Amino acid sequence: MPATATQTTSAWAGRVQPRVHIAGDGPPLVFLHGAGGLTWDPFLDALAKNFTVYAPEHPGTTPGDPDGVNSIDNLWDLVLYYYELFDSLGLESPAVVGHSFGGMVAAESPPPEPSRVSRLTLISPIGLWRDDTPIPNWMTLTPEELTPLVCADPQGPVAQQMFALPEDPDAAADATIQFVWSMACTGKFVWPIPDKGLRKRIHRITAPTLIIWGHRDGLVSPIYAEEFRSRIAGSRVEVLEDAAHLPQLERMEEAVRLVTEFCSS
Repeated sequence: MPATATQTTSAWAGRVQPRVHIAGDGPPLVFLHGAGGLTWDPFLDALAKNFTVYAPEHPGTTPGDPDGVNSIDNLWDLVLYYYELFDSLGLESPAVVGHSFGGMVAAESPPPEPSRVSRLTLISPIGLWRDDTPIPNWMTLTPEELTPLVCADPQGPVAQQMFALPEDPDAAADATIQFVWSMACTGKFVWPIPDKGLRKRIHRITAPTLIIWGHRDGLVSPIYAEEFRSRIAGSRVEVLEDAAHLPQLERMEEAVRLVTEFCSS
């Protein structure tokens, strides 16, 4: 298992002090996490065998810097903030992998300046909207309501990994508070639920793009996979069976193979 280092850096004129988790030795790959916060998981460990993985925590979700999100007013601020963060890490044009909320941010990153991303992988991204297939407001759902939407097996190990709380009451309270705050920090950039205009800008993506979706995704329907594919020139879709909104964990070996082959080619 690659050793993971944690680096605290500064961006946005010093107003945000994010932590970036780094592991591996190879071409740079940035992972942008979903709405509930960053968890360094086996998927990232596996990617770090072939890449130097950079996994930043979204503004405000870093313990010790909860007010960092206050300086980022809107989605465009957030995209420009990530450009600055890339610069501070010495990343000129890395591969970018984004999941869910992080997938939306990843998809928004190339349109203003396409050369900033060399290869783009979107895993169950939000960011587009269909009136005939609305996306539920995950921020109002309890864990009991959310779990069957995002996990193909609501009682399985991935569900336990994502939603089980520590047995210690104080640790459980801290984990709950951190999860709710992460939802609030990311929710600032998606409320009301997208479309935030990505539909108008997505044609500007020129990086080779891989889209990965879970066949049983109950949060963001696999119908959206084709929506993204049809709007990104030359992109391709891989829909994984027996997976929902977390295909990188529920079908980890296959997801790792797809991302590794794609980002190495």
